[in-house]
Amino acid sequence: MRYAGMPLGMWALYRRSFQKRLVSVLDLSENNARMIVSAAKPKYKAIIKKLPEFEKGDRFKMNIASCAMFSAFLLSMKKKPDTERLTKYYAQAMMTAPTRWFCRMEGKKKFGKKDVSGMKATAALNAADRNPYSWNMELLPYADGSGYEARFSKCGICTLMRELGLYDFVPAMCHLDYDMTDAGGTATFVREYTLASGGPYCDCGYKKRG
Repeated sequence: MRYAGMPLGMWALYRRSFQKRLVSVLDLSENNARMIVSAAKPKYKAIIKKLPEFEKGDRFKMNIASCAMFSAFLLSMKKKPDTERLTKYYAQAMMTAPTRWFCRMEGKKKFGKKDVSGMKATAALNAADRNPYSWNMELLPYADGSGYEARFSKCGICTLMRELGLYDFVPAMCHLDYDMTDAGGTATFVREYTLASGGPYCDCGYKKRG
């Protein structure tokens, strides 16, 4: 995957937030935070460059870039915090003002014809059959019309973080689904299983509010 473009934009957009939360959430010194950022940038670029290009229409390219960034920071820490603290760190690093704005815009379109059509196209693509760093998904509308479930049988984050020796920290990323859905304002996120915790699949349920 080329670093120029979206991956570079991700670094520019979130780098300061990731650095700031090293201090405010993980209690590192300002100097240690700067050292981690300096070490993380070349690691991030190296991870991105080893990934294949994603197919046109694959909506998960940003997800894998976010995973690469989080992984680069983890690989740059001399001592890694536990998953609970990393969950808080990742959530606060990602939920910046631009992210919240994006979630609100997406929330306004949730459950509309374009949203459902896009989810159906993603399910039909089965991109992980050709790219192990992407996702395979089924779309399962709720029988009562209250929303739908996106059920994932393959997960690019699990693949990449396993290769990087960081698989135990996948749940820290999984929890962001709750934060982003809540910020959207129109749905409630529900989940029973994740692949990272040994479940048969990852279920991402979106129920209409009200």
